[in-house]
Amino acid sequence: MITAVMPNYARTDFALIRGEGMYIWADDGRRFLDMGAGIAVNGLGHCHPRLVAALRDQAGRLWHASNLYRIAGQEKVADLLVARTFADTVFFNNSGAEAVETAIKMARRHHHDGGRPERFRILSCEGSFHGRSLTDLAAGSNEAHRVGFGPLPEGFDHVPFDNLNALRAAVTDGTAAILVEPVQGEGGIRAASPGFLKGVREICDEFGLLMVLDEVQTGNGRTGRLYAHEWSGITPDILATAKGLGGGFPVGAVLATEAAAAPMIAGTHGSTFGGNPLAMAAVGATLGTVLEPGFLDQVKDMARLLWSCLADVVGNHPAVLADVRGQGLMVGMRCVDGVENGRLVGKMMEHGVLTVPAGENVVRMLPPLIIEESHIDEAVAALDRSCREIARDAAPTAGGGTI
Repeated sequence: MITAVMPNYARTDFALIRGEGMYIWADDGRRFLDMGAGIAVNGLGHCHPRLVAALRDQAGRLWHASNLYRIAGQEKVADLLVARTFADTVFFNNSGAEAVETAIKMARRHHHDGGRPERFRILSCEGSFHGRSLTDLAAGSNEAHRVGFGPLPEGFDHVPFDNLNALRAAVTDGTAAILVEPVQGEGGIRAASPGFLKGVREICDEFGLLMVLDEVQTGNGRTGRLYAHEWSGITPDILATAKGLGGGFPVGAVLATEAAAAPMIAGTHGSTFGGNPLAMAAVGATLGTVLEPGFLDQVKDMARLLWSCLADVVGNHPAVLADVRGQGLMVGMRCVDGVENGRLVGKMMEHGVLTVPAGENVVRMLPPLIIEESHIDEAVAALDRSCREIARDAAPTAGGGTI
């Protein structure tokens, strides 16, 4: 018999009921160090005082207003994002999936209104994940996510990630844009090489394509810059973001240049809840904190420390872990063949630390950006202990069996 809550998630047998800072509590009384942050969402941790105050204040004044009217919070947040990024304009919606779909629509409309309606195809990468809508599934490349949902929308071509030669060779007269994650999240925390995004920008400029970045997971301070592409010194035409943007409140956004967004006139796109006053209060408080002087410097310092500590654990446990990968506080640890990432996630949970699995047998650490040295020590100690237990369980006995 089906459960009242549709069973499309493989959930734990406990519920999370309360959070504060870096910690979260379950209904059975256990406390966990949250190194997953709701999959890179709770960038300021749980119940950050500034975020709570902003939401309480807004909740007492106005929750929702249709986008038929001006929404002051949207204008304030958009002004901030335009001032601090490449963008000339911002569209607000509710999630990363919606943001990516909006970006795809924008790219197609750009070429259509430019007299090039045949240019509608989007180039994206193998191993990518762009959301769960039908269009986003077509843009991504995970076959397991697609089973039973075909036929998918037409217009998407895939090339190997981080391969500029393959990307250039795949451009046709029908290509409208290149869509790429600076670091593939669900695909296994695979970071592009230093010159990749610069090369993508050059290919887009050469062929008249739009460069579209999926910074749903990499954005909003996760890598030590407001957006990850800033490390490459390039600017995209369109950028989709969400997750950490609202510090835990559901909100997404599409940032774009004037040239890319010009065709998106009244009636071309919309969102009932997108940019509602509560969401804008959350974004304003989150960005106001992340952009404070010294905040991102602290993120970079903690990322360097975490990477150093994790490298030591990997070196000490070659029978369990193969490498560390990612960028900033978006970190993946790849398990060796024969050790399933879910097993390590479970062991870490037993020792009071929440992590997140990803593709390529990777365990993700995506901690709140407020992480401190003591939290890193706690997480690394739990990882070391978990690895020792997994290695011990797999070690052969004197008789050749296993313990």
